[in-house]
Amino acid sequence: MSPTVDDLRNDIRQAVGRHERVESTAFTKEALAAICEAVAYDIGANGLPSKPQMRAGILWKTGVLDDDDPDSADRPFRKAELESIATALENE
Repeated sequence: MSPTVDDLRNDIRQAVGRHERVESTAFTKEALAAICEAVAYDIGANGLPSKPQMRAGILWKTGVLDDDDPDSADRPFRKAELESIATALENE
């Protein structure tokens, strides 16, 4: 049986040193920043960028998107995207 979206999110959280969540929830800005660091997407040092910007950067660095345009990531990750991110983190 394939993992659920919640399972994938928790696997990704653990892979970047964050805590599992019991309830179903999208990533916080802090969790997205940790994922950005793990996939080598530079978010700069002047505060956290927007969630769409970080999601786009993560998807770009994991080969899902061709660039880091935040307009292409203005919603939470879908299951296939989470699977790609989890795979990329396993290969790091």
